[in-house]
Amino acid sequence: MGYANLTDLLAAAHTAGSLGEAVVARECEETGDSRDVVLARLIESLDVMEAAIDTGLTGEARSRSGLTGGDARRVSSNSEHVVGEAFAETIAAALAVGEVNAAMGRVVAAPTGGASGVLPAVLRTVGHRTAATREQLALALAAAGGIGAIIAAKASLSGAASGCQAEIGSAAAMAAAAAIQLCGGTPVQAGHAASLALQGLLGLVCDPIGGLVEVPCVVRNGTGAAVALAGAEMALAGVEFPIPFDEVAAAMGAVGRSLPPSLRETALGGLAVTPTGRKLGS
Repeated sequence: MGYANLTDLLAAAHTAGSLGEAVVARECEETGDSRDVVLARLIESLDVMEAAIDTGLTGEARSRSGLTGGDARRVSSNSEHVVGEAFAETIAAALAVGEVNAAMGRVVAAPTGGASGVLPAVLRTVGHRTAATREQLALALAAAGGIGAIIAAKASLSGAASGCQAEIGSAAAMAAAAAIQLCGGTPVQAGHAASLALQGLLGLVCDPIGGLVEVPCVVRNGTGAAVALAGAEMALAGVEFPIPFDEVAAAMGAVGRSLPPSLRETALGGLAVTPTGRKLGS
């Protein structure tokens, strides 16, 4: 699903009708598969995402370390909400997938295992609100993939290379664009949503306690989903981020390269080296 920049993707979307359709068309060109085959693969990924949410919400996905598990169910079953039920359900779904990943369950890397909860959570919440069909959800997933491919081309999707901004930040940008597509927004708005989400997470470090993709990784899926919704909400209202998405992605790569190794998945800095972090990781 490879577009190297948003400019080309937007041009293709103008012809195809949406970001998702443009990405699917490119995939058909690159693989020789029909549109139906490509959509079927996307729907298979959706099925895995949704199953991971459902499994995580049972509270039974527990990591071997004992550091994570059960929080998704706690959020989902809580009747007291700071904002509203839909927002809480989004956070719960994001945590659910993160917990399944930490428990070595089956997830879709979106774009990575450690950031696999953001996109499914946003797809579920916005999909329910818009009564989206399976095909519409698949096209939103394709749109997200197109944004992820651009980030991969401009920067990195690896926490070890660029910190958690490359994982949760990229996931938030992808999810924001997918949300715009589901809400009937324009491809240009999707680009702004992705920029608004990614800029909000620039500099986010990767500091896993004990070197495990558990703390703070799982809960960052929840905060990443919130950032994605914020980006989509602003863009849908007409807010435009003045820095083009391609430049935001490139800036993320530059920030990642400037992060010291201690803040890039080595567990040698950040939360991992706090007194409590050291105890939990030992």
